[in-house]
Amino acid sequence: MQQQSYKIGELATLSRVPVETIRYYEKEGLLAEPERAENNYRIYRPRHLQRLRLIRNCRAFDMSLEEIRQIIEATEAAGDCLPINEIIQKHLDHIEQRIAELTLLRTELGKIQARCQQDHSADHCSIIDEIHQLNPEMQKNPTHLS
Repeated sequence: MQQQSYKIGELATLSRVPVETIRYYEKEGLLAEPERAENNYRIYRPRHLQRLRLIRNCRAFDMSLEEIRQIIEATEAAGDCLPINEIIQKHLDHIEQRIAELTLLRTELGKIQARCQQDHSADHCSIIDEIHQLNPEMQKNPTHLS
């Protein structure tokens, strides 16, 4: 009996992960290198699909590739789930920290907006003046854009 297999495009469709991303995950070692057909096409198996779904779902939780790598390694170590729980706890702690940072940003931006004098032209906007004079402590907090 022949084992089910997928070409990379089929795997991309089933996993909802773009082809380029699948190749990247292979290169990064998150996805096992697939077998090759005689024509050198990659041959993926159900285990590849399962792994991609795990990676995709972890990414949906905003987990880093390093956190995902640690989860995969802990899973493959076949021990108990304590290491995985610890990884999740660290991620939750990181999320709590980001929530606190974002709450502070929202508060500060709300204060700036509240001081807006709407009767001025855009080149004399008090919001822009306030942002230009931001406290350096506010500027050093990284965001998802930095």
